[in-house]
Amino acid sequence: MPLLPTFQFAPLLVHLLVTWLKLDRPYLPTKLRHVKLQKIFAEFLGTALLLAAVIGSGIMATNLSQDEGIQLTINAISIVSMLYLIITLFGPISGAHFNPVVTLGELFKNRIDSKNAVAYIVAQFLGGFCGTVFANLIFNKPAIFQSQHERTGTNLFVSEIFATAGLVMIIHLLIDQERTNLAPYIIPAWITTAFYATSSFVFANPAVTFARIWSDSFAGITLHSAWIYMIAQLIGLPLGLIVARLLFVRK
Repeated sequence: MPLLPTFQFAPLLVHLLVTWLKLDRPYLPTKLRHVKLQKIFAEFLGTALLLAAVIGSGIMATNLSQDEGIQLTINAISIVSMLYLIITLFGPISGAHFNPVVTLGELFKNRIDSKNAVAYIVAQFLGGFCGTVFANLIFNKPAIFQSQHERTGTNLFVSEIFATAGLVMIIHLLIDQERTNLAPYIIPAWITTAFYATSSFVFANPAVTFARIWSDSFAGITLHSAWIYMIAQLIGLPLGLIVARLLFVRK
């Protein structure tokens, strides 16, 4: 597959991000512009770091062992450790979404406006892509090499719906119960559990899914499979919101 369209995609994302930030508008106070940019950059950097961990640990795992169980464990430990770090560090800045599904859920709940939601999502996709490219390069791989790792099947589709719905439910229950301080522990705990208990390996994130297309490694996914996963994730979003709503206890 030619690489040129892929490289053209990144500048488009940057253009969209800057447009939605509207940093050049004189009516937006300097302090507010700084805070807004800080939040978007936190989403970009957090998602980039997450993908660097996902892809990098996947490549390292296959370098260290041929045992798939060991590879999976190395990948899981790296991912959940990075989740703990970025949620803890960037949570107070941007809310630590790092996931378009999370941002869309917050938009539905009116906790974020549509313009900021678009900026967050663009930053997440761009950050994930950059994190993947960085991981490929530091392991002496091509910057972009499309994955041939097919992940298809009804079982994987249902698994990804479940994994995403569970993640959304947990996040919104933590918010409703005013226990978001536990997010750095509870969210990685769910990811760890689902990593071993689901057949889809709990992608549960469209930005992560898209980014993993561009590394033909242990953690990669084909373009065709990625679209199926992302559809499953978008189905899981409302299901998770519904379950969280059903479990909500008014004080």
